[in-house]
Amino acid sequence: MYYVYMLRCEDNSIYTGITVDIERRLKEHKEKDEKCAKYTASHAVKKLESVWKTENKSLASKLEYNIKKSLTKRQKEELIQKNNLEELFREKIDYTKYEKIE
Repeated sequence: MYYVYMLRCEDNSIYTGITVDIERRLKEHKEKDEKCAKYTASHAVKKLESVWKTENKSLASKLEYNIKKSLTKRQKEELIQKNNLEELFREKIDYTKYEKIE
């Protein structure tokens, strides 16, 4: 299983990433571990906002890419609140391949 996640940083920015282990990855980001992302090394992580699971790395990478490159900050906020993958990505990815983790 692969996970796509969105983190809220202290400056209210949103970081998106993929992992196979959410708890480990969140800890790396929060503790600014040597494996944390360059972005979270300079932006303190406040909380985990959203997580979707999918069956493989390719699907996870597609969702991560589309969130990072296609969405405005406002759309990312809507995605966190509404889980509107279908509305945002209907033409770009098979949104049925992703399950939101509560």
